[in-house]
Amino acid sequence: MVSQRSNGRRLGLYRTAILLSQITVFYNLLEGLASVFFGLEDETLSLLGFGSDSFVEVISGIGIWHMVYRMKRDLTGDADPFERTALRITGGAFYLLALGLILTAVLNLYHGHRPETTFWGIVISLVSIVTMGLLISFKMRVGRQLQSDAIIADANCTKTCLYLSFVLLMASAGYAATGIGGLDSLGGVAIGVFAFREGREALEKARGKNCSCHD
Repeated sequence: MVSQRSNGRRLGLYRTAILLSQITVFYNLLEGLASVFFGLEDETLSLLGFGSDSFVEVISGIGIWHMVYRMKRDLTGDADPFERTALRITGGAFYLLALGLILTAVLNLYHGHRPETTFWGIVISLVSIVTMGLLISFKMRVGRQLQSDAIIADANCTKTCLYLSFVLLMASAGYAATGIGGLDSLGGVAIGVFAFREGREALEKARGKNCSCHD
């Protein structure tokens, strides 16, 4: 009886973990659409880069969703071919994003480009900070209750999205307060550096190596 109750509780926790993965995927998709739209509309590099990063996170999130589903079915062990493929695509996309953002930022700085406005960057970053903070808290709680290093690692990796939100907020608010166009480009560079790190970690995971997300 106790065993059945314990198993039922674990299944409930895994369902919660799957739901959190689904929320992460769909939120990143909506965030990416809004960020890219307003980034192009207002010629804001940091917001455009943030949105592009969100789209890549969708691919990563689908891989994590699949991983948690597999764990729920007690199929443990190394990442399966689906997860490794998702990680390789994610890693390559992050590298391309990092290269594009840094090159565009250099050109913007050279030409003295200034965005139309960074209002939407401030709004989206604040929404993202709240959302990512809640997701991290819930994922950590579920991961600890299940004693799952993989789910805890996913929560730690979600912190990267939180850090990116703070970078976007500082770049957007800094430009709104000072009118210095270079702040938007520097924000794009910072997001590019984060994207490079995320790409490296994704490819290391695909090769079966640990990354800083597991610390």
